[in-house]
Amino acid sequence: MNRKWFYLAIFLGLIFLAPWDAWAVHIPNINIGIENTDDPKKISAAIEIILILTVLSLAPSILLMMTSFTRLIIVFGFLRQAIGTQQMPPNQVLIGLSLFLTLFIMQPVWTVANQQGIQPYLNDEINFKQALKNVERPLRKFMFKNTREADLALFAHFAKIDNPKDESDIPMSVLIPSFMISELKTAFEIGFILYIPFLIIDMVVSSVLLSMGMMMLPPVLISLPFKLLLFVLVDGWHILAGSLLQSFS
Repeated sequence: MNRKWFYLAIFLGLIFLAPWDAWAVHIPNINIGIENTDDPKKISAAIEIILILTVLSLAPSILLMMTSFTRLIIVFGFLRQAIGTQQMPPNQVLIGLSLFLTLFIMQPVWTVANQQGIQPYLNDEINFKQALKNVERPLRKFMFKNTREADLALFAHFAKIDNPKDESDIPMSVLIPSFMISELKTAFEIGFILYIPFLIIDMVVSSVLLSMGMMMLPPVLISLPFKLLLFVLVDGWHILAGSLLQSFS
């Protein structure tokens, strides 16, 4: 045991008593610098990683605010409540279905954005500022198509934008909340229509149970199989998906 302490003392003494120059040769020298450039290929790996992490952190907000995801997930939520299946389908399934339908609906928009903005920038044909404008153009077209004029007028009024001449006078800070308000209104309208047939089934089942004197039996327990049967017989998922896709065309 004493011998181990002796060897440890000798090792520490060599470390602290040895000249620093003898140890400095083994320490690598790292220099990090940033310089101005318009060439996208010269962007350092560290900056690219920061940009990627920033985009990933903002991706959920971009998905919610600027695509069809909001309308889809709200409609599917209303459908589950109208049928009365509680947690079926589970949230993961509804979110996944909404996500893939969003990818399908937004594919033409992202294709145009890639062809007009991203690829020309990577090929050194346009600068970064012009690339952003080219990517923004198809997104703005999609949002304007699905935004009500009343919602645009509301936010334009509070943004103090008087009498805009065309769509180019509307900034993204006004367009995005207007688009979200319009999407919420449309989703609630579709949800109301979805509720009607299932509500009728609930009312009929409740009336039958009351007429039979079965007041202690929950009507929802009896109406649930009938609502599931109705939804399956009319091929509800096919009709709903087609209606949602048609609402964006």
